Order: sequence, then structure tokens, then C-alpha cells
Amino acid sequence: MDGFKALEDSQGYDCKFETTMRSCNYRYTSSSVQLATYLSSTMGFANSLCSFFLLLLLALVIYEVNAQPLVPAMFIFGDSVVDAGNNNHLYTIVKANFAPYGRDFANHKPTGRFCNGKLASDLTAENLGFTSYPPAYLSKKARGKNLLIGANFASAASGYYETTAKLYNAIPLSQQLKNYKEYQNKIVGIAGKSNASSIISGSIYLISAGSSDFIQNYYINPLLYKVYTPDQFSDLLIQSYTNFIQDLYKLGARKIGVTSLPPLGCLPAAVTIFGSDSNECVAKLNKVAVSFNNKLNSTAQSLLNKLSGLNMLVFDIYQPLYDLVTKPADFGFVEARKACCGTGLVETSILCNAKSPGTCANASEYVFWDGFHPSEAANKILADDLLTSGIALIF
Repeated sequence: MDGFKALEDSQGYDCKFETTMRSCNYRYTSSSVQLATYLSSTMGFANSLCSFFLLLLLALVIYEVNAQPLVPAMFIFGDSVVDAGNNNHLYTIVKANFAPYGRDFANHKPTGRFCNGKLASDLTAENLGFTSYPPAYLSKKARGKNLLIGANFASAASGYYETTAKLYNAIPLSQQLKNYKEYQNKIVGIAGKSNASSIISGSIYLISAGSSDFIQNYYINPLLYKVYTPDQFSDLLIQSYTNFIQDLYKLGARKIGVTSLPPLGCLPAAVTIFGSDSNECVAKLNKVAVSFNNKLNSTAQSLLNKLSGLNMLVFDIYQPLYDLVTKPADFGFVEARKACCGTGLVETSILCNAKSPGTCANASEYVFWDGFHPSEAANKILADDLLTSGIALIF
């Protein structure tokens, strides 16, 4: 209550204190961004009520500025968790542009997203007020004014380790960065130099990588696991991550969000392949993910100390996804060990197809859509968590 009293006195709001809910009304026209920022810094949103209240405030912000997005654009880099269709245009087996992928997306058609519907990055774009999604950069939609809201450069099977992408003929982060440089030249021609500069500096940059490096490379590649310990391999990835962030910064990025590794040992395919006939999460894989995430966070702090004006967050998706897997009923899910597609044990990409036997009827009951990727229902929970934890990045 003291926090709301201070808000009333200093920020110009009339606040009513009730037994179950606190409500604030404007005394004068003021930005609700101030309110959201004040609450974020002073109250911490320690419980679900406050988190929900924050989401309402952000929705109010969007309405207050005539439905304009909270940031000029979004730029997305990384792997299959955020690939919106770039791999459709590559000679690779790692694709998702066929049924049953996309069956719950708009028009019920596959787009190349590794999901039954929307990705967490799609839902994040919606939460930020965008009415369409940053187009996959290699797609025909990535033209003209469509580029004003950003672009998606991600490629399934890519990672921090350059060779991971090359194994699957995906787009490595180094090439994703080159594509972004090309984008910058295009946006200057479309919007003008001044507007382009504002877009580049004011937008959010989202990076999701690392899972493929471990699951689709290190643990199945004797040229790696016989040479490097998991900890040593993590150090190689962290160095690549550091270089990528620094390169993005040099190109003008100032608001950067990086997702942590998920609980690798809880992915259905990982349990099947590495679980030794157990249906439990593979502890050694989760331990590696936790260790890597600790390095990710400490490196992010070092970069913040080093790079002036950088606003950067590491989004923890490990714990939220772990909670979904270990306590699915608490979130309305029925199944967390198996994925929806096929047998749910290992299928992904070409193994998850229209003829895969056993595909579930209702993906919203499943935490995972295929052997490696969350369902849209799980992505909604992850995206909401990204929003509440990323308030400082937005404002």
C-alpha cells in the first residue's frame, strides 16, 4: 500500500486500496509507461496478481498511443525455436513447411515454424502491439514496407557454434548477421537515413540459440565430445555469443534480449535418446544447461559493463519450461513427457509429417508439439513470462 501511496503522491494517480485488488485512475493525462516503470522498479511484481496487472498496463500503453507498438521493430536471430520460415528456402532436411506443422496457425497452413501454431516470438510481437510478424528474411514477404517492423533471420539447426549450422546446411549466426547488414542498407532506402537510425537503435533484438549446439551436434558428434568436456564446449559457445552481441552492438543494436537454454534433458526427444529407458528428465543434460545459463548471465553482465548504452537481458526460459514439464496439470496440460506429433517420443522435422501415426487431436493439452519444440499453448505461457521479465528492456 505504501508503494501505491507514493505513486499517488508523486506520479499523479488516484489509487483505491481494496482487499483483493488495487486500482489506479488518472488525475491528469500522463504516460502509463511511467506507471509500469514505477511498479517494475519499486514493487518487483513478486506475485501473479502484479504480473497480470503489468500485462494490463502494457495493453493500456498500446491503446494510449493509438495502437502503436511499444518498439519500432523486432529483429530475431537464432535457431528453430524462432525460425519463421527461412529454412523453407534452403536445401536442408531441417524444415517444417508441411503438415501437420502449422495446423493451428492462421489459415491452418504450415509456414516453416516448428510448431502447431505461433512461436513464442510471434506471441511476443503481439504482446508488444504488432499486428503482423517480422517476416522471414528469405521469404517474399521481406520486401518494401514490410521490413519497417523488422525481420526474422533465424534458421533451424543454427547455433552459436558455426559448424552446427553447417552440418545441416542451415544459416549460421555469422551469415544471419550479414543478412542483417543487408537489411540495414534496404531500410535506409525505404525509410530514409534518420528514420532507419531510429528503427535500428530503438528496436528489440531477440536471440535464441544453443540448444542445437548440444542436442544436434555435441552429444552426437564424437569429434566434439571426445575432444571437449561439456564445460569446455560451453566456453566455446559463450565466446561466440560474446562476439555476436558485440557485433550487433557495433551495428547499432541497443536493446538485446537473449533466451537461456531450456531444460535440455526434458525435451521429449532428449529423454528418448539419452534417458536410458527412463521417462524422467535427463539430469546430466539439465546440469549442463544450468551451467551454460550461469555463464550466459555473467557474460551478459560483463557486456553491460563494457558497452555504453547497451540494454540487455537474459530471459530465463529454463525454469518456466521446467515447471510446465514437471507440473503440467498446474498449467492446464495433460501430457508433458510425450509430444503431440506422432508417437511423441522423437519426431521432429521430416519425421513429424502428415502420415506420422498417433498425432494428437488437441495440441493445447501438450507441453510439446514435436520432440524438440513447445506447443503454441506452452509458447503462450513462455511469451507472457518474457514480457513480464522484459519490462526494463521495453522501456
